[in-house]
Amino acid sequence: MNIEFEEVMSKNIILKKGLNIKLEGKADKVYAATKPPKLYAIKPTDFHNFTPKLTVKESESVLAGDCIFFDKYNENVKICSPVSGSVKAIVRGEKRKILQIVIDTDSEIKFKNFNVNKSESRDDIIGLLLDSGLWPFLRQKPYDTIANPKDNPKAIFISSFSSSPLATDNDFALYGLDELFQLGLDKITKLTAGTTHLNVDGNTIPSKVFTNAKGVQINKISGPHPSGNVGIQIHHIDPINKGDVVWYLSPQDVISVGRLFREGKSDFSRIVSLSGSMVSKPRYYRMVAGACIYPLLENNVFEGEKRIISGDVLTGKKISEEGYLGFYDTQLCIIPEGNKSEFLGWLLPGFHKFSMSKTFFSWLLPNKRFNLNTNNNGEERAFVVTGQYEKVLPMNIFPMQLIKSIMMEDIEMMEGLGIYEVSTEDFALCEFVCTSKMDVQNIIRKGLDLMLKENS
Repeated sequence: MNIEFEEVMSKNIILKKGLNIKLEGKADKVYAATKPPKLYAIKPTDFHNFTPKLTVKESESVLAGDCIFFDKYNENVKICSPVSGSVKAIVRGEKRKILQIVIDTDSEIKFKNFNVNKSESRDDIIGLLLDSGLWPFLRQKPYDTIANPKDNPKAIFISSFSSSPLATDNDFALYGLDELFQLGLDKITKLTAGTTHLNVDGNTIPSKVFTNAKGVQINKISGPHPSGNVGIQIHHIDPINKGDVVWYLSPQDVISVGRLFREGKSDFSRIVSLSGSMVSKPRYYRMVAGACIYPLLENNVFEGEKRIISGDVLTGKKISEEGYLGFYDTQLCIIPEGNKSEFLGWLLPGFHKFSMSKTFFSWLLPNKRFNLNTNNNGEERAFVVTGQYEKVLPMNIFPMQLIKSIMMEDIEMMEGLGIYEVSTEDFALCEFVCTSKMDVQNIIRKGLDLMLKENS
């Protein structure tokens, strides 16, 4: 009876708009070992609208799961150490802003133990997630901030796949973790009186880890990128109106929740893909959030100027060779730096160039993978109506008008045009195809911050 109910309620959504960007350097489905990094860093900048208040000092010893800092305006939300060791440095920027807390790790990670033998009420689950430092995995829409534990979300969403360029394959990353994933789901579903949606890739045959999941509504999403974005999925399944709150998290976050309730420890490890045309052996690695990436790059990167990105190439952050993996990232990309101009490049046939239109003859090679660099191929210019945004954004909104309303800071118009439904990552393709070279993602972020300030 339950199976029939789930089949009736599940949705099959086919998206027509979007754009797949096929890049060279996709990670082979092989796990590779690497020398464990000595340094880890927790960066408050990974958590938007979060004001950190430190609980540790330099040279202080910590266990994996010990609180490093908490939110000044919501003291229950803690950020905990992903490893054990000693605090090597507290790096500050302008006006003493905390940029990162660097930890010199032990040779063997020691974990703080948490008591999981409590009742399984919603309050107990939230309390344990808060104490263990796993709560920040739960984020909310609108605003894309850490979820407020005092809220009651109308639904929880989990996107089992990413459609971004060179994305980590979660079917591969979670292979054999069926029981652990289900245990995490069993806890997550108790956090809402509404539906927990598990969305799978309709373009392929999803892993049984996802299709056999119980207690959730399984929806199929088909179409080009950004079909894997949770914001796009929410828009088509359970749209957000003013006053609504929806929580979301990733499949590997669910695994961490499962490990907490099975083993009583905060495990921030995850499967990360190292990919990109500048990587000699693109593969998968097991890493801990905040790990120094240098051991992965050693003798594994081609010579030449390059950009290292924590996250995907459209939405990730630029880091150095001795930088650190972002808290939410399961992907490292390395592509050529685009700091050189090309003489009369637009006049050539362009078989090696990517274009969403038929500007270059590369459209004759639909399966070709491209070695793209970071060049903008132009500078910011007049913001004109081209209709490009509407071709790559599968949402029932007017993107151009919304962006202009944000630039004017017209609150009422922003609300009417759907500001509560959008995220910066949903507009990444709009920025990629923008003829005017507008910094679209930053504009959307400013709009969301303005609405958060107005409604707080």
